Amino acid sequence: MNVRVRLDITGVVQGVGFRPAVARIAAEFRLGGLVYNDAGSVHCELEGPVGDVDAAIAAIQHRPPPMARIDTLRSKRLEPHGDNNFEIVGSRNGDDSRTLVPPDIAVCEDCLREMRDPADRRYGHPFITCTNCGPRYTVITDLPYDRPATTMTGFPMCASCAAEYHDPLDRRYHAQTVACPDCGPRLAWWPGAGEPETGDPIGAAAAALRAGRIVAVKGIGGFHLACRADDPTVVAELRRRKSRPAKPFAVMVADLAAAADIAMLDDAAAAALTAPSAPIVLVARLPGGVADDVAPGLADLGVMLAYSPVHHQLFDRLGGSMTLVMTSANQGGSPIVFRDEDLGWIDGLADAVLTHDRPIHVPCEDSVVALDDHGAQVPLRRSRGYAPLPVSVSGPLAERVILATGGDLKTTFCLMGADGHAHMSSHLGDMADLRTQSCFDAALQHLAFMTDRTPDVIACDMHPGYATTAWARNYAMGRSVVAVQHHHAHAVSLLAEHRRLGTPVIAVTYDGTGYGTDGTIWGGELLAVTDTARFTRVGHLRPFALPGGDGAVRQPARIALDLLHRAGVDWAGDLPPVAALDETALHILRQQIPRGLGCVPTTSMGRLFDAVASLLGVCQVVTYEGQAAVELEHLARRGQPSPLDFTVTDGVVDSTPVIAGIVEGLRAGMLVADLAAGFHQAVVRASAAAAAECARAAGISVIGLTGGVFSNRILLQGLRAALSDRGFEVLSHRIVPCNDGGLALGQAAIAAATLIDAEPAAVSERNGVCASESPAR
Repeated sequence: MNVRVRLDITGVVQGVGFRPAVARIAAEFRLGGLVYNDAGSVHCELEGPVGDVDAAIAAIQHRPPPMARIDTLRSKRLEPHGDNNFEIVGSRNGDDSRTLVPPDIAVCEDCLREMRDPADRRYGHPFITCTNCGPRYTVITDLPYDRPATTMTGFPMCASCAAEYHDPLDRRYHAQTVACPDCGPRLAWWPGAGEPETGDPIGAAAAALRAGRIVAVKGIGGFHLACRADDPTVVAELRRRKSRPAKPFAVMVADLAAAADIAMLDDAAAAALTAPSAPIVLVARLPGGVADDVAPGLADLGVMLAYSPVHHQLFDRLGGSMTLVMTSANQGGSPIVFRDEDLGWIDGLADAVLTHDRPIHVPCEDSVVALDDHGAQVPLRRSRGYAPLPVSVSGPLAERVILATGGDLKTTFCLMGADGHAHMSSHLGDMADLRTQSCFDAALQHLAFMTDRTPDVIACDMHPGYATTAWARNYAMGRSVVAVQHHHAHAVSLLAEHRRLGTPVIAVTYDGTGYGTDGTIWGGELLAVTDTARFTRVGHLRPFALPGGDGAVRQPARIALDLLHRAGVDWAGDLPPVAALDETALHILRQQIPRGLGCVPTTSMGRLFDAVASLLGVCQVVTYEGQAAVELEHLARRGQPSPLDFTVTDGVVDSTPVIAGIVEGLRAGMLVADLAAGFHQAVVRASAAAAAECARAAGISVIGLTGGVFSNRILLQGLRAALSDRGFEVLSHRIVPCNDGGLALGQAAIAAATLIDAEPAAVSERNGVCASESPAR
């Protein structure tokens, strides 16, 4: 008996070859029917013997295309039509909802084989793609996802590409970015002044790189600055041009074999590197693989594999063993350049430009992940390959669309609706830069349109000086604004990604800076979050001072001197932070610190790490966010922990004995690496003791680890193990970063809970998150 079944499928089901896959499955089971897109779903009708239809439905569920994600699949019996043939029909616009926008993914092996086959008609085509690979998010301009709704609309298909596009047996069946050398985009080489043009852009770029020049290369989501990673002179020149004296550069290699020449790879690292998302992966570096100045003072390298056809062609010309620095084309803090007309933003940085004429609709930086001791990925920057896929959030959510603006650094925003889809933007940069604000506006307009979401409520950080806070209030124009405490947002972002909203948790929330409800700078917090909208501060690091405010962040010796003063240790010249400052600075600090003049109080764990890095002589000038703490962690990995301890009383962690102990260790001739390792282990023990004490007092069995300090893998892994050994369930980040790149998710969830709790008229300009906040200890 023949039956006909209609399937309505939502999720990541457009731009990933879903309709062709359904057509192939229908052909496999000899079924009739049809499949089509609308703006929100894929719909198909399958007709044939009942057993074959059931088998085809199971195949659709269990064998979707590699980059598809099925969120819902609903079926309905229909009257048979007598169809024997199956076809893909044109997209329809009868549904006002939106499908999920797919991310950009790395070129697949099938396409690479064709690109390198002299007998293939796409031999050497630098824009080769199929339904299983290539750009998506950065080229889609509208939905439903069809070629006219992409930046490929200006490249009409030739007859050969059109034939493949319409052939159900072809891998490029309905591949919207399909093209070939006859009809596709073109590369261009823009040489330096006075240099000749060339008809071989890839060859010219490879020759320039081999000669030690710096080349701007247009990729999928924007331009990179590329140069040889094995040449100390050119790496130093790139640092000089970018005014980036120490922040590590990422490197790109051709394949896993080349990666194994410069870094230690295990199965987990290999899997992360070769994933379709193709992120930058932090791995232990091998000596001699690249110039030391690529990642000065660090034991890890940020490595990624070539992921676009252009990258692969460059490495084919350069030789597979060469390593390139591949860093975002921008000045520090500004957004990545993604349009030819904006190359003026990086004037003077590159000697030449390798570009192309396929427009990038929205920019997207490379993602960055680390690996923990279990081989699990720890996201540090969630961007290309992941954005704008939503995080699924469970629990009661307000019937409003919420825009959360995130933080000022590592800015991302979040659009969340009542369906539980929290759409996170790609990494945007430092919102203090006006160009980043412009990119923020454009990215928001694009994602709001693609998701059919117009914000009703704005959530932002409660810090009055944040650019994202000012942006939120300017954008509100009568909309409600919910100001969210920074560390509360960190804690709830962790719960949200684990689908545990409403679960009581003690959140160990360690970072550099967050505006506290008492008007001071927090950053070493233990929060009891018993429901999403409220928290209680149950513990924290004992306050110390930032002499000179932000100046102390750049010059951590000032913080170290404040801590020495609190520990009763004289500022003797044998101590590194004393030696790092001139007599004028020391004289001023001797007046400031005892009186508290110009000293900003803080409980920041991040700033404590900075101070200890100064005290141990590891870092005296901070030129990028987290530099001192990162260098301290890498030193600690080489040491055997010396005996150091904090004191913990009623949830307050006091660093005074640790500071005194480090001074004693330095004067006793202990190895600096051992003292660094001892400090890390002391933080682990004290944090575990304080969190366990607070959790037991509150009757809570779940402890979360969040905030940018938990990018430190010694701390993350040590504290997770210590708390697990005490019988607690421990949550850490797996989907959004622990740093401010994940902040917007927590802000959105808190705003949603606040709206449920509050009368609508009471929401506007309400803090709404600290109703049960206890006084600071």
